[in-house]
Amino acid sequence: MKSPITGKEMILIKEKRSFDFRKETFDIVYHYYKCQDSKEQFTTTTLDEVNMNQVYNQYRDKLNIPFPDEIFKIREKYGLPASKMSSILGFGTNSYRQYESGEMPSVSNARLIQMIDDPAKFIEMVELCDCLDDKTRAKYILRARELMEEKNRSMFNFNLKYYLLGNHLADIYSGYRNPNLDKFSEMVVYFSTQVQPYKTKMNKLLFYADFLMFKQSCFSISGMRYKAIDMGPVPNNFQSIFENLATNNIIDIFFTSFPKGYIGEQFKVRKDRPFNASLFSEAELEVLNKVAKVFKSTKTNAMVELSHLEEAWKKNEKDKNAISYEYAFELTQI
Repeated sequence: MKSPITGKEMILIKEKRSFDFRKETFDIVYHYYKCQDSKEQFTTTTLDEVNMNQVYNQYRDKLNIPFPDEIFKIREKYGLPASKMSSILGFGTNSYRQYESGEMPSVSNARLIQMIDDPAKFIEMVELCDCLDDKTRAKYILRARELMEEKNRSMFNFNLKYYLLGNHLADIYSGYRNPNLDKFSEMVVYFSTQVQPYKTKMNKLLFYADFLMFKQSCFSISGMRYKAIDMGPVPNNFQSIFENLATNNIIDIFFTSFPKGYIGEQFKVRKDRPFNASLFSEAELEVLNKVAKVFKSTKTNAMVELSHLEEAWKKNEKDKNAISYEYAFELTQI
C-alpha cells in the first residue's frame, strides 16, 4: 500500500495491542501500515476486519457466544427463514439475520439462540409464539421431532465424530470454528485430486490451508486443531481420521516401499468421489487453490523443512504442544 502523504510504499506492521469491547479488554495482533517519512499509521478495510475479528472472536470465546456460522446452522436445520426465527425468539425484525451476518448478539440473546439448538426447547418456543398460524406451527414442530429421532438413529456417527475431532468448542486452537469433519474430509479430497501427496505432505497442506485462511479472515476452514511433532504441524488424530476416510471410500491410500524399510502412504483421488466445492466459500476455495499451487511440486522432505521454518512449529515442537492459530499471522512460507 502506498502512503497517501508521500506516495511511497509503506510497510505492514504487526504488534500486540489491547482493545476494549463491551467492558472487556482483549490483546490482539494489530495490523497497520506505517509511512516511514511521516510516521502516520493507516489501515484498509481488510486490515480493519482482521483487527476487529480478533476482538470479536475472543469476546465470543470468553462469554460462550455462538459464532455466525453456528447461528446460521441452528436456523438451517429447522428450515426457517430468518424473519420467522426472529419472531419465535422474540427478537426485533431481522435481528437473527443480522446475527448471522456477524453482528454481536447480547449475552441474553445468545443464550436464547443456544437454547433452541435443542429441538425440545425449540418446540417449547414455537408453542409459545403467537405470530405463527396453526399450519406453520405444526410444520416446525414436526421438523424438530424428526431431528430428535434422527439424532437418536445416528448416535454412532455422532459419537464417532467426537472421537475423531474432539468435542471442544470453537476457540483460538480451532481457528474459532467448530470442528467440521465434512469440510476437513473435502480438503483431503481436494489435495488428493490436485497434488496426490504422501501423508506427511498432506498434513502440511492441511495446516497451511487452515492457517492461511485464518491469517486472512481470523477463521479457519475446518475447525481442525493442530499440534507440533518432529515432522512438522499435523492435525490432531490424523491417522484415525485418514483411516476412516479410506474405510468409507472417500479417498484411496496407496502404500509404497522406500529404502531402509520406510513405507509411504500416498493419497489419490477416487473417480467416483469428486470434490464437493459447495461446502466452501469463494475465499476458502481461493486459499485451497493457492496452497495447492504453491506446494504442488515441493517434495515431502522439503515440505517438512519449510514447515520447520514457521514459528507455529518452532515455538511448540519441544513439548509437542497444540498450535494456536495466532501463529497464522507469522506464516513465512506462503
